[in-house]
Amino acid sequence: MAAQQIQAEAPEKVAPRTGNSRGKIAYWAAFALLVLLALIWLIPLAWAIDTALKPESETTTVPVSWFASHFTLDAFITTLATSNLPRWTFNSALTSIAVSVLTVILASLAAFGISRVRFQGRNLVFWIILAGIMVPGQILIVPLFTQMQAFNMVDTYWGIILPQIASPVAVFIFKQYFDGIPHELEEAAILDGASRLRVYWRIWMPLARPAIAAVAIFTFVTSWNNFIWPFIVITGNNMMTLPVGLATVQTSFGIRYAQIMATAVIGSIPVLIVFLFFQKQIVEGIAGTGLKG
Repeated sequence: MAAQQIQAEAPEKVAPRTGNSRGKIAYWAAFALLVLLALIWLIPLAWAIDTALKPESETTTVPVSWFASHFTLDAFITTLATSNLPRWTFNSALTSIAVSVLTVILASLAAFGISRVRFQGRNLVFWIILAGIMVPGQILIVPLFTQMQAFNMVDTYWGIILPQIASPVAVFIFKQYFDGIPHELEEAAILDGASRLRVYWRIWMPLARPAIAAVAIFTFVTSWNNFIWPFIVITGNNMMTLPVGLATVQTSFGIRYAQIMATAVIGSIPVLIVFLFFQKQIVEGIAGTGLKG
């Protein structure tokens, strides 16, 4: 009887070990895949830094080599000395921050109105805003430029900023987040005499910090990397943003790859800093808005 009892209990002890080993295999397989994807993403960045640190004469050698005879900062020094890079960086920072702040305010107000204010045609307004996601931005370039020209905003900061602050995606994210906030908070505040604007600013916005962070960061990165619209609306060198300035540097330098890569590396540093400092907020914002949907 004792032997039969041991044989009956044996499979029950082996099964958890098999499941545990399978879980470990799946974990390490996923980990290896993520490491591989990270390396694939980092290779272009490493190549750009490597090329920027090479002497110009070694950037066009065949076969191509990762390692130069010696590394130098000549490309960075030449780029800073011959281009208007500090001014372009300032223009990009100013316009990107302004676009991010105005987008958060405008989109959150629109989302609050659609989510919390009961009015006729509310769903229709929301669907019209969502339809804007399906409209390619390129087809709006001509009417936007005509409008900026009529307002005398060509080659101005406002000409760069205003057309970028209307974001249907941001409205959608804020509405999804606001829909998940309990109505009792709003009702209690209104009973205490608070206006809807006060409810929006004192209750809804503090609760929507993850959504604010996600929208602000993604808007900042998108505006920072935007090339087409600033390229069209800007006419002077001093008003250029960094992506537009990079294009002029590439044209003037020709095939001087070290200087081109040095300019690109310098231009990518602010975006990398933003991501490194706010990656937690990005993840929380995406997760929070996703769960509320």
